[in-house]
Amino acid sequence: MPNPPPAPSAMPPSGASRRWGGARQLLPLLLWVAVALLMRWQVMEPRWIPSGSMLPTLQLEDRILVEKLRPRLAPVLPLGAIVVFRPPDPLLAAGYDPRAALIKRVVGLPGDVIEVASGHLLRNGVVVSEPWRSEPIDYELPPLTVPAGHLLVMGDNRNASLDSHLWGPLPADHVIGTAVFRYWPLRHLGPLRSSPPAGNR
Repeated sequence: MPNPPPAPSAMPPSGASRRWGGARQLLPLLLWVAVALLMRWQVMEPRWIPSGSMLPTLQLEDRILVEKLRPRLAPVLPLGAIVVFRPPDPLLAAGYDPRAALIKRVVGLPGDVIEVASGHLLRNGVVVSEPWRSEPIDYELPPLTVPAGHLLVMGDNRNASLDSHLWGPLPADHVIGTAVFRYWPLRHLGPLRSSPPAGNR
């Protein structure tokens, strides 16, 4: 009597099953991509420094990380914060690229009276100690009161910076984020100094 045929092995997966199996393997990768994009758009984004307006704090072509949550959560950014922002209207009217981003330091908050005289920055009549500035300021700025909903921002390289002393207060809603960390070059790796010395807040 002939032997019975061997039992068939497991059926090979159908085309649909193979596709689903491949998609399941891709799901973790797609999830990480989605998280990375969310981080990039909503939480943290890399930027590079295209000009010398923040010397000596930031050098040309430094790579930094910009944290984007604080401007949304905090009613007022702290003095000394390094902010990245969209060009204000006076720069747009002068032909500035609306897609560009600028980077400066917050030197005045709403209600502050800011002045530049005799090479120094004064806030509410008091000279501000600025360890990040390498030379005296070579221009004068008459007393200017920062309006509600605005900030006064200046580059650390005061004598070569297109900032609030030329185009006025910055609307706070133009701020994209605060620069918090430099990751390139590696010899300068670390957090960015943003707190003013005690007594200058």
